[in-house]
Amino acid sequence: MKPIFLKPVLQEKIWGGNKLGIYFDLPIPSNQTGEGWMISGHPNGVTEVTSPAELKGLPLDRLYKEHPALFGNPKEEVFPLLTKIIDASQALSVQVHPDDQYAAAHEGAGELGKTECWYIISAAPGAKIIYGHTAKTKEEFIEQVEKDNWDELLTEVPVKDGDFFYVPHGTIHAIGAGIVILEIQQSSDTTYRVYDYHRTDANGHERELHLQQSFDVTMIPHQTPELEITIDGNQEGQVVHYLTNEYFSVYKWDLKKELVVDLPKNYYLATVITGEGEMEVDGTVYPLKLADSFILPTDIQSVTLRGDLEIMVANPE
Repeated sequence: MKPIFLKPVLQEKIWGGNKLGIYFDLPIPSNQTGEGWMISGHPNGVTEVTSPAELKGLPLDRLYKEHPALFGNPKEEVFPLLTKIIDASQALSVQVHPDDQYAAAHEGAGELGKTECWYIISAAPGAKIIYGHTAKTKEEFIEQVEKDNWDELLTEVPVKDGDFFYVPHGTIHAIGAGIVILEIQQSSDTTYRVYDYHRTDANGHERELHLQQSFDVTMIPHQTPELEITIDGNQEGQVVHYLTNEYFSVYKWDLKKELVVDLPKNYYLATVITGEGEMEVDGTVYPLKLADSFILPTDIQSVTLRGDLEIMVANPE
């Protein structure tokens, strides 16, 4: 089988910017484009196949259901992962996501929880994220929220290009202004907004908050997960392994010249985040450029990459 390339779905957000157009050369609908859904089977933004020709135009959710052998005949009924590039021109709301059980019970059958991770593609000088909180009990958390004591409650973390953060369900978080990230997550669009800086729309209205749901699902006290990042390879090319959890594994294929990667898992999702080059699969060469996103189906056993490239990769667990 051939690699399956996909066309992204671009989403406008009040906090979005224009970097998806300027840096990634994507056809942004406006200068408030916040997200590029690069690989998605979620109904709020399904990506379509651009190649191979025999599958062109097929939405990923249909491809997954109608051609299960490409994905190793998976047990999951819906495509389980979602890959995004996020351009935060302004800060995102402080938010939290539920686990699978809470999402299914409160957001409808089939809706997943949302555990995610972030790779910082670029960060402006002084850029920060919100990652965690200081409350030790649920009562303290609720009291601080109700009193608007955000400076005391929220934990800010400075970020730089190349940083990686794991954001399990229940983690209070927010992407700060001036940050572009590659996000790999469960296929979910459920977000509970805790705080939105009292921002108002053109009519003077603040965005809806979801305080009760946030109180229900927030991890208290906050726990920062430990990461054991490993690197395999040499100066010409290396595989960086960031994370394996119950939902996905995440890697970066980082090469200056050439890298051969074995693919033992069912299938892989990949997005080019810097550079350009080519990928050879079973004797056929495919050019790769910035923002190209593709799936390597289950029967592809290895790929050879050439060029100066960074590719973020995930596979479902």
